Amino acid sequence: MRAIWKGAVSFGLVSIAVKLYSATEEKDIRFHQVHRTDGGRIKYQRTCSVDGEVVSYDDIAKGYDIGGGEMVILTDEDFADLPLTTSRAIDVLEFVPADDIDPILFAKAYYLEPEGQAAKPYVLLRDALQDADRVAIVKIAIRQREQLATLRVHEDVLVLNTMLWPDEVRTPDFGFLDEDIETRPAELAMASSLIDSMAGSFKADEFTDNYRAALQEVIDAKVEGREIVQPEEAEEAPAAAVDLMAALKASVERAKKARGEEAPAAKPAPAKKATAARKKATPAKKAAPAKKAAKKSA
Repeated sequence: MRAIWKGAVSFGLVSIAVKLYSATEEKDIRFHQVHRTDGGRIKYQRTCSVDGEVVSYDDIAKGYDIGGGEMVILTDEDFADLPLTTSRAIDVLEFVPADDIDPILFAKAYYLEPEGQAAKPYVLLRDALQDADRVAIVKIAIRQREQLATLRVHEDVLVLNTMLWPDEVRTPDFGFLDEDIETRPAELAMASSLIDSMAGSFKADEFTDNYRAALQEVIDAKVEGREIVQPEEAEEAPAAAVDLMAALKASVERAKKARGEEAPAAKPAPAKKATAARKKATPAKKAAPAKKAAKKSA
C-alpha cells in the first residue's frame, strides 16, 4: 500500500506521527471506450466552449457559477490563504460512544500506521480507546478539504473514518410519511417471526459479488476463445401478495424451508390472542369483518 497522507494525531499534549492508507478498494471490472471496428481507444480533448481551442492543464482554473452566465474564477493563490489549520494534523476533539454516530454519516475508511518513534504513543491511544469503548471525533484536511472523522480500533490498527457534515445528509421527504398507516398485531407478530427465522451472525466472507464473478467468466471465455456458457437463471421471486399476512407467513415458511427447518405452527399464537382481545373491545357489528379477515388469513 502507498501512503496518501502524512501528519500527526494530536491527542491532548501527545503528538503521534502517522501515515494514512486507504483501507478499501473497489473491485469493479473497468472498461475502456473503444472503436468497435478496430478496438482503438477513444480519446477526449479539453476544449473551451467560447473559442473552441484545446486547453492545457496549466491554463485550467476553478470557476464558480453565480448564475446569469457569470463565472467567478479562483486561482491557486485564492485557496492558499484559506483556514485549513489541520492540514498536517488530526485533531482529537472529543471521545464519544460509537452508538452515538449514525452510520449514514460515514464516508471512507483509512488505516493509520505509526511513523518513526511513534509506535509507543500509537499503541497507548489504541489500547485506551479499546478500554474506554469509545471512538474519537477528529478533524482532518485531505486534498484541501476539511473533514469530520472518527478514530476507532479495527484488528489492532487505528482506523480513520471520514464523515459527512450534517448538512450534507438529505432529509427524507416522502408522501407516505404523512399518511396514518397502522399495522395489525397479527401482522407485526408474523413479521417478527420472519425476522427470527432469518436471524444470524453477519460474516462478510460468506457474501460474494455474483455479477462481477459472472462478468469475469465472460471476459475469460472471450480471452480463451472458448464457448460462453449461459448461466442458469435464478429462481424468480414470488408475485407480490395482496394479503400482507399471507405474504409474511409464506416468507417465514420459505425461510424455514431454506434452512431445512419446519415453520413453527404455534408461533403466531400471541397474535391470535391480541386479535381476540380486540374483538371483545369492539361492538358486535364491527367484529364481523375482523372475524372474516382472520378466517381468510387462516
